[in-house]
Amino acid sequence: MTSTQSQRQNGASPEEAVVSLESVRRTYYLGEPVDALDGVSLSLPEGSFTAVMGPSGSGKSTLMNMIGCLDTPDEGTVTVNGQDVGALPDGKRARLRGAELGFIFQQFNLLPRLTAAENVTLPMVFQTVVDEGRRERAETLLTRVGLGDRLDHTPPELSGGQRQRVAIARALVNEPSVLLADEPTGNLDTETGSTIMDLFEELHEEGRTILMVTHERHIAEHADRIVHLVDGQIEEIEDLGGDSA
Repeated sequence: MTSTQSQRQNGASPEEAVVSLESVRRTYYLGEPVDALDGVSLSLPEGSFTAVMGPSGSGKSTLMNMIGCLDTPDEGTVTVNGQDVGALPDGKRARLRGAELGFIFQQFNLLPRLTAAENVTLPMVFQTVVDEGRRERAETLLTRVGLGDRLDHTPPELSGGQRQRVAIARALVNEPSVLLADEPTGNLDTETGSTIMDLFEELHEEGRTILMVTHERHIAEHADRIVHLVDGQIEEIEDLGGDSA
């Protein structure tokens, strides 16, 4: 099955999708050319939960970078909420990234000297949200993820699972169209990882659009579908029975 055929069967049309990739190619030159993505087409319907799996070097990180507006394709188009990412100047692409995308990382990427609430408000600072509403918004989201009693704790005072909850609250603070999660349970024990995935399922049930990269099958199975990448191409899109696939 080709990637385009898989898209038609498992995703929305580009016009209906929150994010769409059309025949995306990205080549890196590491002594010789390496096609990190080789003609990938994929759509993320609104409210969908998509997991991406594949061996090391399959293109998972490059796909995430493309959707996250951190890189642009050599060929093809990446569209986020109707905007062609590759056609935007750097400043507008950065603003799109801050407004429409929420990032959750394996390493949490929290600033150690800031409190949980201050870490959550950072994306609002970069989007020039007025100061008056920042703290209240952070308190609401940290309470939402079960950390209402940890607002003024710094990351070194929190467990791994609590740090990831802070990172999730931070990703939600600007009401993004898409949550991008890169190995969100990779640094967590099994029980804590399961708790974090329960939170992802709650966010999905609320209508959030989620794209998650993982190497763990049991984590990927929380999604509606699994995109299997091999050598920069979509080998298969596995429908897990979700309504949005």
